[in-house]
Amino acid sequence: MNIIKTLILAVSAAVLAFPAAAQFAKAEDAIKYRRSSFSVMQTHFFRLGNMVNGRVPYDAKTAADQADIVQTLAQLPWPAFAAGTDKGETRAHPAIWTQQAKFADLSNKMRAETVKLSAAARTGDLDKLKVAFRATSGTCQSCHDAFRTR
Repeated sequence: MNIIKTLILAVSAAVLAFPAAAQFAKAEDAIKYRRSSFSVMQTHFFRLGNMVNGRVPYDAKTAADQADIVQTLAQLPWPAFAAGTDKGETRAHPAIWTQQAKFADLSNKMRAETVKLSAAARTGDLDKLKVAFRATSGTCQSCHDAFRTR
């Protein structure tokens, strides 16, 4: 994906994410939205993981496309962690709402790593992709460890 297309995707995701919070008529709607956002992001991240871990053949274009999608999707779930969305069908830990600064810091780190992941994937260098994938995975895991119930 070229830089202009990537920027368009990122801006589109950001623009769509901000009004998303206002679109949730009920807490359940926000929970469904963020769960769906994470699910789709996970699907594309796992596709990269399959290449990184040698379970499927490495394809530079596919890797770059998947990483760009992950970077875009990483912008979406955060507005759906609004007040009142801590109850219901969610694995979100209640600490999200009492430790908002830490939660924001971890989510920002994850988003920053997805930018690096996308850049590494676009180099076509599998070794660089592996490093960036592991760093991104680590930021996901640190947030899950702190803020996701099992």
